[in-house]
Amino acid sequence: MRRSVLFVLIAVMTLGTVAVADEAVLIDFAQLVRNYPADNPAHNEQTLLDYSSVAGTSFTDEEKLEMRVSLAIDSWEINLASSSSSVTTVSNSMVRSAPVREGASRFGGETVMGIRVNFPTEPFNSWALIRPPFEIPAYADIQEVQGDGTLEVPQDEVGRGRKFDGIGVVKNVGVLRSVSMNVHGLNFPHGISIILQDENNREQEIFLGNLQFDGWRTLEWRNPNYISEVRNRELRVFPLYPNLTPMRKLIGIRIYRDAAQTGGDFITYIKDVSLTFDRAVLQLERDVDDESVWGILQERERSRREAELRRLGNIQVLRYLEQRRMFNEDNVDG
Repeated sequence: MRRSVLFVLIAVMTLGTVAVADEAVLIDFAQLVRNYPADNPAHNEQTLLDYSSVAGTSFTDEEKLEMRVSLAIDSWEINLASSSSSVTTVSNSMVRSAPVREGASRFGGETVMGIRVNFPTEPFNSWALIRPPFEIPAYADIQEVQGDGTLEVPQDEVGRGRKFDGIGVVKNVGVLRSVSMNVHGLNFPHGISIILQDENNREQEIFLGNLQFDGWRTLEWRNPNYISEVRNRELRVFPLYPNLTPMRKLIGIRIYRDAAQTGGDFITYIKDVSLTFDRAVLQLERDVDDESVWGILQERERSRREAELRRLGNIQVLRYLEQRRMFNEDNVDG
């Protein structure tokens, strides 16, 4: 009996010296389907962003209500390496919503991100970056669509900065333990990586593996520098708010094509990306909501958000005007 108790105590003590990591979804493309407006869905309501404030005064209120963009799958963009960019490759590289058939072995009935990249056929190294239509803000407030179509922040969400949590942003991330991606391969010998950014605007590109397989697979990167034994870690105490605000957000997903591989069209599908990490702060629900009182994190990001909104707005307004000028058969008298 004593020996059994001793074994239990040893097991408990051993578990207590091993770090336990949290897991969170960085982005799930099944949540980014087009669902707004209801009569003609073109955007994802939860991630709507209004850029009409930079459009000027020459537009009507109705036109300004059309000046919206979101993280809906079909809004994502593909940037090719400069050596691979041409009229043909750019026009034939795109992102589309891809429904998975009912009864599929994985993710049946859900929507995933479909990616088509048209690489040059010439034998040289190339890459393509799949990126959101705008840089995802880490501390934007949740907004709700009002009856007149405008976006407003609910009173209980002011200053909380949770709009994109779990939709490209994960908060309270200490040391990364692993990154995983559910991806559907079609036997292309291409590589895939993910680009993350931390709270200090430092980017980290993590290579997850190659796509030379058929069907769904979970590609995973494990941090080779992660120390699981607590006794072997360097123990330090950091000041809390607003200094300790660690997070990771998604910058983009990159596809690599080796010069030795055949060029032309490349197809793949991505369901989601998840992170496993140590929590930076054990208790998130503090007695005082520091950010709602001081708003320091919002202030730090405000100038960056405004600059990004101006950049995004200028591009989107030009696209809006170009779309209005394009040939449309419905407008031709006949």
